[in-house]
Amino acid sequence: MAPRPRRDTALRRVAREARPFLRARTGAVLRLAGWSLLEFAQTFLSGYGVARALDDGFLASRPATGLCWLAVAAVAVLPSVLAARGVFGRLADLVEPLRDGLVRRAVSRALGGALGRSGDVSTRSLSQVTHQSEIARDGWAGLVLTLRSFAFTAAGAVTGLLALAPALLLIVLPPLAVGAALFLATLPPMAARQRAYLAADEAYAAHAGELAASVRDIAAAGTAGRTVAESGALAEAQLASSRSLARWSAVRVLALAVCGRFPPLLLLLAAPWLLRNGLTAGALVGALTYLTQALAPAVQALMTMLGTAGGRLVVVLDRFTDAPPPPEDDPPQAVRDSAPPPADRTAHPAVPAPAPSARRAPAPVAELHEVTFAYGPRAQPVMDRLSLTIAPGEHLAVVGPSGSGKSTLAAVLAGVEPPTGGAVRWRGRPVRAADATSVRVLLPQHAYVFSGSLRDNLRYLSPDARDREIADAAEAIGLEPLLSRLGSLDADVVPDRLSQGERQLVALGRAYLAAPPLLILDEATSRLDPAAETRAELACAALPGALVVVAHRLSSARRAGRTLVMDGPRTRCGTPAQLLRSSALYRDLAGLWEPEDADARGGGLVPDAQDAAAVAGRLGTVGTGQDASIGSGDEERGVRSSPPPSPV
Repeated sequence: MAPRPRRDTALRRVAREARPFLRARTGAVLRLAGWSLLEFAQTFLSGYGVARALDDGFLASRPATGLCWLAVAAVAVLPSVLAARGVFGRLADLVEPLRDGLVRRAVSRALGGALGRSGDVSTRSLSQVTHQSEIARDGWAGLVLTLRSFAFTAAGAVTGLLALAPALLLIVLPPLAVGAALFLATLPPMAARQRAYLAADEAYAAHAGELAASVRDIAAAGTAGRTVAESGALAEAQLASSRSLARWSAVRVLALAVCGRFPPLLLLLAAPWLLRNGLTAGALVGALTYLTQALAPAVQALMTMLGTAGGRLVVVLDRFTDAPPPPEDDPPQAVRDSAPPPADRTAHPAVPAPAPSARRAPAPVAELHEVTFAYGPRAQPVMDRLSLTIAPGEHLAVVGPSGSGKSTLAAVLAGVEPPTGGAVRWRGRPVRAADATSVRVLLPQHAYVFSGSLRDNLRYLSPDARDREIADAAEAIGLEPLLSRLGSLDADVVPDRLSQGERQLVALGRAYLAAPPLLILDEATSRLDPAAETRAELACAALPGALVVVAHRLSSARRAGRTLVMDGPRTRCGTPAQLLRSSALYRDLAGLWEPEDADARGGGLVPDAQDAAAVAGRLGTVGTGQDASIGSGDEERGVRSSPPPSPV
């Protein structure tokens, strides 16, 4: 069985980058070690001089000798001051090249990203140049100083203990080893918790920044509840990571106590036994001097540095290693099914379907099962036990007089309004708010356009769309006149300066780019002329997903594969030919809006003034423009108005 590969952690990635960096600066490391030898001598003489002053001087009734040894211990401090000057001079040889290399790496990434993303330079590189590289430099300098001080201080203290009495190491080293092992064991989980805490903090900060810039979008989409839930989940994740970090910090405090407090205590407890076995009083005091004045401060400084700046240093340096992110878990099958296929926007060639026996029929993209909807417990139902199935790729039109429930059907089908009774399913599963953005796009009559560039408006539902895809969408929907008037995709869009028709074209282009499995147009072409409406609807119908059109003109119904005729709770569905035979309301609508001599007048879509007046009297609406409307009022009579405009 092949050995299991080791996990590529942040510490290993940083270590791989650090080894060649240090090998290239071996001379600087050796010069730093040379200056640190003076600190080794000062530590050794501090305890050894005290021991000799007691044993050979004061306790032997030779005070002059004792004073000489104390003078030696005091004078040994002077070279350490000189060593500090030399150490800081050599420190720059290790620290400044690190910062310079990090800045070069960040700038190279920014330039490469700018070339690869058409000028879209991430703020990550700016933060790395101005902030994170300075954090790395300061942390690296502190770590080098602390490690150097601990190594030579500990070496001086251990050498002194060996010179005084080797038996002292049997008392001192075990608690030091246990504490060090416990501390080292906390490093990987502490680094992971530190990284998780920083990630949670960054996620919450990014979420808060998006909220501050998207308040209008959230209000328009009616997603305040979902936004609050997301904010709460991110805050809970940050709190959980903070608590986990605090728990591991408590373990680190225990390791520090074992290293710094236990050795002097054990030495005092073992003092009677050591004195009975030949240890001198001077050696005992010298050992305590080593432990309290040298080892304990060095250990505490090292653990504090590794526990705070060290963990932060590893996390920051790992951001410069360009390590690929860990693979995400496979998404659920329903989410994979609902993702729009990466098809070419310019054409959607037909793919021969395999035989029915070769595969199962695809699940309907949307289903209504005996759905009932009323706007109050005593209100007349707008829909009464309506069942409807929409297959993938189907084109369905919904027609009916004003107040018949067309916009209500669109809201229920899109999951904006929950039904009073029955069930609504997307791809065979009950409707969930979490699936909405991946399954359907609902375009209302009043198109949503925000202040910003035309590119940002069109990419609102598809942030990763490329310029070629945007250009194809503009050509398919008919946005070229608006694009030509504005000048470019980066031109600023002022919603008040766009006509209602131009707003609807922008919203249609946005939906075309998203290519959802289910696209619902709730009179989303009502402000377009017949030619522009035909072009936009045919482009949307050519997408792989299903298209539901709440028809503003009966010509929209004639382009659909099926038509649903609504008259309140009374509905009928079929092809136009079937409905002409079976639906009196459809025959009535077709007779009003498509007189027999229509072809002689250029397409049969323009009624004369008398016809328009008759329509106004029967349906309560007045046709405007070249093609009169079917139920084009902003509100349905006897029914609550449709939900507020929503970009999704």
